[in-house]
Amino acid sequence: MHTVNLDGNNIQVGKIVCIGRNYAEHIKELGNKVPDKPVIFMKPASTIIASGEKIVIPPYSQNCHHEIELAVLIGKEAKGVCAEEALDYVIGYAVALDLTLRDVQNAQKEKGLPWEIAKSFDTSCPLSAFVPVDQITYPQKLQLKLTVNGQTRQDGNTSDMMRTIAELISNVSSYFTLEEGDILLTGTPAGVGRICSGDELEASIEKIGTLIVSVA
Repeated sequence: MHTVNLDGNNIQVGKIVCIGRNYAEHIKELGNKVPDKPVIFMKPASTIIASGEKIVIPPYSQNCHHEIELAVLIGKEAKGVCAEEALDYVIGYAVALDLTLRDVQNAQKEKGLPWEIAKSFDTSCPLSAFVPVDQITYPQKLQLKLTVNGQTRQDGNTSDMMRTIAELISNVSSYFTLEEGDILLTGTPAGVGRICSGDELEASIEKIGTLIVSVA
């Protein structure tokens, strides 16, 4: 069982729903096409590690990338919700990393196969403690920053999302039910890059907190 902390309470995690290609500059840097709908994939709860823990890159990859993301914690069942009401289902926000085995992902894409082995390996979802939703007045204007060994790699803002948090929740819930304890990762800004053994990563989101992890 994997849990996350929200204001001193431990909440059991269900599924982690991830959104790809939600920042235009990130789409450009990877040479991808702009999607007409949100790109959705998932990670199991077993991918979560906490701040202070270590990332373990699988031996079948030589190119693991960091991706800082705003994580959204769902507090009640959401099925077919409209965007106007979607934020009512959110109970917290956190700092997350969606670690990606880029070489493996590219090989899978070329074959037309799913990405899970590139996205869902153990330790691929470092996650900070969650901040209660009432402490974040406007989640669509938060600065995200990630440094590797003290050097800035990613520096973006949630205002640059192509689709808002509310729109994402509405879209995802039109396909399947979101449940209490589910987590939504909302995409990453430009600046993704390779991490290697010994690297120290510090990911921070304005008003939410800081996540610090290292690579084994």
